[in-house]
Amino acid sequence: FQSARLIGPAVAGVLITTVGSGWAFLLNGLSFLAPLIGLLMMRTSELHASVRVPRAKGQLREGLSYVRGRPELIWPIVLVGFVGTFGFNFPIWLTAFADGVFDGGAGMYSFFNILMAAGSLAGALLSARRRSTRLRMLVAAGTAFGLLEIAASLSPTVWFFSLLLVPIGMLGLTTNITANTSVQMAADPEMRGRVMSLYMMVFAGGTPVGAPIVGWISDTYGARVGFASGGVISVIAALAVGFALARVGGLRLKVDLRQGRPHVRFVPRERLATAA
Repeated sequence: FQSARLIGPAVAGVLITTVGSGWAFLLNGLSFLAPLIGLLMMRTSELHASVRVPRAKGQLREGLSYVRGRPELIWPIVLVGFVGTFGFNFPIWLTAFADGVFDGGAGMYSFFNILMAAGSLAGALLSARRRSTRLRMLVAAGTAFGLLEIAASLSPTVWFFSLLLVPIGMLGLTTNITANTSVQMAADPEMRGRVMSLYMMVFAGGTPVGAPIVGWISDTYGARVGFASGGVISVIAALAVGFALARVGGLRLKVDLRQGRPHVRFVPRERLATAA
C-alpha cells in the first residue's frame, strides 16, 4: 500500500504535466481492473472458513459496551479519532502549500506526496521490526507527529517543508499501526470484528468530518494556521490520552533532577511514595 503511494503520485505527476489530468484519471480508473481480476482468480475452495459469531439482536450495543469498559481499547480509539479527524487532512494542506504558499503546481504536489509516502513506507518497515506494541509508543508517536506538523506549518522554505514531510509520514503511519495493533491484540477474538469496525469507523470516518473544518480554517486564516491547528489538536489529544492511561495504570509523572539533567518519566505510585 505504501509502495503504491510512493509510485502513484510520481506517475500521476508525469501524466498530468505531459498528457493532462483527464488521461491521468482515465488510466487510474483502468488500473482498478487489476485488483478485480485478482479477486476473480481467487480459488474459494482453498480458503479457510472462520467460525462466525451467530447474529443476534443488540450485538452493536454489546460491542460499544465492551469497548467502553476497557481503557486499553477506548483510549487508543479516542486518540486515533482526534488524529484522524484533524491531523490527517494532508490533501488539503499539501494542495494549499504547493499552490498558495510555495507557488508550485501539480509537480510540487506530487513531490510532496512522494515524500509522505516514503516516510510512511519507512514507518511501516520499522513497525514490522518491533516485537511488541506498547501504548506509550502510541502516545509518543502521536505527540511527535503533532509537533512535526506544527514545525512544518512554520517552514520558511519549500525544502525545509519537504524535509519534514518524511518524518511526518513515518510517525503518522507509526501512530496508526501502533493503535491498530494494540486494539486488535487487546480485544477478545469473539469481539475483535466489532471492535475493529468501530476503530475504522472512527479513524477513516473522522477525516471527512474534519476536512471541512480544517478547510475552512485554511481558507479563512491561511494554510499555515490550518496545518498548525491539526498539529496542536493532535498533540493535545496524545498528551491527554497519555495522562489518562497513566492514571488508569496507577502511574505518576516523576521528574528527576539528579546529575544535572532532568529525567521525566512515568513510575508506579508505590515506587514514587517509597522514594519520597
